[in-house]
Amino acid sequence: MAGGWARDGAEHEQMDATVNDALSKARGALPQGNSIEASAEFCDECGEPIPEARRRALPGVQYCVKCQSELEATAQKTELFNRRGSKDSQLR
Repeated sequence: MAGGWARDGAEHEQMDATVNDALSKARGALPQGNSIEASAEFCDECGEPIPEARRRALPGVQYCVKCQSELEATAQKTELFNRRGSKDSQLR
């Protein structure tokens, strides 16, 4: 059921693309590496030392707690924007 000028199946393609985008983003947020050596000793954002306990808990971590929290808050704000502009999301 396509509406307006959209071809049949366009809604499903849009939904699939949205899901695939979310999966790619989630996979990219996963820590890389499997040991403390894969973690940064200093925050990539502010340069402050990352505590050893954090590096052990999250192998591959690149940011201190403060910077990670700020980056996640910024990312959450931008997630509310629907770049495809579907009618359904505009009505919410």
